[in-house]
Amino acid sequence: MSNTQTQTSESQGTNTVWQIIGRLVAAAVVLAITAFFTPGFQINNIWSLAIAAVVLTLLDYLIIKFTGLHASPFGKGFVGFALAAIILYVTQFFVAGYTISWMAAIIGALIYGVVDYFIPGNQEM
Repeated sequence: MSNTQTQTSESQGTNTVWQIIGRLVAAAVVLAITAFFTPGFQINNIWSLAIAAVVLTLLDYLIIKFTGLHASPFGKGFVGFALAAIILYVTQFFVAGYTISWMAAIIGALIYGVVDYFIPGNQEM
């Protein structure tokens, strides 16, 4: 490989890392806002929020890779809304200090979608 190709490859790897970090930070902010406005949705501390953001991002990524569906209420209509609610609910089984009821997951998916819509930037990976 030439020196230019090596630098380009390293630059793309660095950009991907920053994209992932940016996605995680955005997910944490959106999740915190959603938990604040959703009754029945509680995140106990900052570490639970950080881990929940990682789990949500990972679950969303895996669903996109295996099904091609985006878990966003505005991404794929009712299917995206249902996936967002399910992901919000299932995350509680992986994260200590994160609790949510079914009804809160449904309301939270709506709030998550609205807040996610207004957060600037392209969050696609």
